[in-house]
Amino acid sequence: MTINPLIKLAVILCLVLQSCEHNKSKITTTPQPKIDGMVWIPGGLYEMGASDEDRMAFQHEKPKHFVQVDGFYMDVTEVTNAQFSKFVEATNYITTAEQPVDWDLIKLQLPGGTPKPHDSLFRPGSLLFKKTAESVPNLYDFSQWWKWSVGANWKEPEGRGSNIIGKENHPVVHVSYEDAMSYCKWAGRRLPTEAEWEYAARGGKKDKIYFWGNLENSLSKYVNSWEGEFPVVNTLADGFEKTAPVKTFPPNDYGLYEISGNVWEWTSDWYNINYYDDCLKNGVSKNPEGAKKAFNPNNPYIDEKVIRGGSFLCNASYCASYRVSSRMATDPSTALEHLGFRTVLSN
Repeated sequence: MTINPLIKLAVILCLVLQSCEHNKSKITTTPQPKIDGMVWIPGGLYEMGASDEDRMAFQHEKPKHFVQVDGFYMDVTEVTNAQFSKFVEATNYITTAEQPVDWDLIKLQLPGGTPKPHDSLFRPGSLLFKKTAESVPNLYDFSQWWKWSVGANWKEPEGRGSNIIGKENHPVVHVSYEDAMSYCKWAGRRLPTEAEWEYAARGGKKDKIYFWGNLENSLSKYVNSWEGEFPVVNTLADGFEKTAPVKTFPPNDYGLYEISGNVWEWTSDWYNINYYDDCLKNGVSKNPEGAKKAFNPNNPYIDEKVIRGGSFLCNASYCASYRVSSRMATDPSTALEHLGFRTVLSN
């Protein structure tokens, strides 16, 4: 896309002026009160989207566009099993993965006339990752390593008979968007917008690929990801096969732990493949809440939400989604072994 030089100049001038105001406010603003388990993210103006130097960037991470966000609090870590347990104990909440699959809901997401599968497939469960026995030529056929597991849920994250004993400090997984929203309502919080999430993940760094900079050879030091040939061999260079306890890896400059890797995190935004182009046309976006409606031509029957941060399954040969600009689309009713969330709170 070609940008009108006058529009670009106006945006740059706006950026300079607002940055000056932002810097002045940082000097005079009264310190924010501390909230246990959260950190204050000072508001500011930044350029959202993939760095020009990012060779792994997907097209839907472009073009870069200016965004301004107000300050907010964000969880220092992903919501843990211990925290989610307190919510369930207080509310008797039953997660999506613990409920029978609703065919009437599923068929709305499928082409008309799709036959109903056998009833055995509608038992409560979730998707688990399974290594493949040999190299996979097509890394975009996810069915090769994702398998439906009856009985898998947040309490039995590796399938029926597993448990979270000793994993109380691991991020909760197998939680759908609805599950995350229900937790937020109980806790008096909300999910971050996509713009808030990326702003926080960058930790104040400009035009960087990763939260620590641009050097990929530091990966195993900073991120729980897949080291080795995906999805066949994980060398465990970072020390973990699946989830790691929160606060295992160094935080970013805002004090956020595992903001990249470990588990994907829900945001509140609808996924729309045209959204970044629209943002660029509109100039500086202030506190954007995402696209008005979902649109993904590759998945036309499902309205998807944006997830961020990557997970323990991300690999340089596959998606490298531990990059701060990386974004993916996921069905809100989906529960996965590598998907969790963290919350935010407006001042």
